[in-house]
Amino acid sequence: MVNHELLGIHHVTAMTDDAVRNYRFITEVLGMRLVKKTVNQDDIHTYHTFFADDAGSPGTDLTFFDFPNVPQGQRGSNSISRIGLRVPDDAALEYYQERFDEFGVKHEGIRDLFGKKVLPFEEADGQRYQLFSDENNEGIAPGTPWKNGPVPEDKAIYGLGPIEITISYLDKFVENLTGIYNMKPVVEEEDIVVLDVGEGGNGGQVIVRKDGSQSARQGYGEVHHVSFRVKDHEAIKKWEENYNELGLSHSGNVDRFYFEALYSRVGHILIELSTDGPGFMGDEPYETLGESLALPPFLEPQREHIESQIRPFDTTRSK
Repeated sequence: MVNHELLGIHHVTAMTDDAVRNYRFITEVLGMRLVKKTVNQDDIHTYHTFFADDAGSPGTDLTFFDFPNVPQGQRGSNSISRIGLRVPDDAALEYYQERFDEFGVKHEGIRDLFGKKVLPFEEADGQRYQLFSDENNEGIAPGTPWKNGPVPEDKAIYGLGPIEITISYLDKFVENLTGIYNMKPVVEEEDIVVLDVGEGGNGGQVIVRKDGSQSARQGYGEVHHVSFRVKDHEAIKKWEENYNELGLSHSGNVDRFYFEALYSRVGHILIELSTDGPGFMGDEPYETLGESLALPPFLEPQREHIESQIRPFDTTRSK
């Protein structure tokens, strides 16, 4: 029998208006490693950058589409409204709070959320994030901090945290998450539900908030989609069968080279399922990961054209 259960969050993909500024913020301020600099496989004229832990482990990937000519997104309901990131403990939150003050990063200070310490903050383009302390956390294991990054390893971001979704039809949306994906509610309040994915904890939670305001409009500074982990090719194929049985439209299995993917829209939210492998370590040496433009084999014949279309930016760190 195929094990097709969701294993946690795989990655979150957001939109930026400036890949260079975003790269500097994520690597130099947040201290996450660029593990792949490639292009959007559906739009080869734009970058797709992947930031993660030291080895690009699934469940640690924060990725960005570079859309410099797209308008700024509009906040609102029926959207993925905040990206979660994990740090080891409460002391790490205090470290980042001081770091944000030093770098002029807009933040809301450390606060409590469902018994956890969190630190909400924003990128310059308005992208919203939240650091979650793993102190006393149980569930999905984190990744490995970037060993050569600017943040001490005992303080550094080492995985994705709970993803926040704001929705106008809370009950129906939660019913879909539990019925389709077998997510388990662990907090249920009048206008908010927290659900565990897989083994749960900070590496496998979805926070759903009810919001009856106007719907958000996608653009830079907003999240494009969230992806959840599945084991392998057989699990993806099983999910295709499940979607067909449920009458849900979907993309079919898409080979992204670094992982296999399956897309479906649940209400307003684009949900991807992605395999844990092959991963990001097969086509570049560990020491120079993310320093060159990486292309999957099917795009390699177009390298000269692609490199003529995208503006280069230097991500070399191994000098």
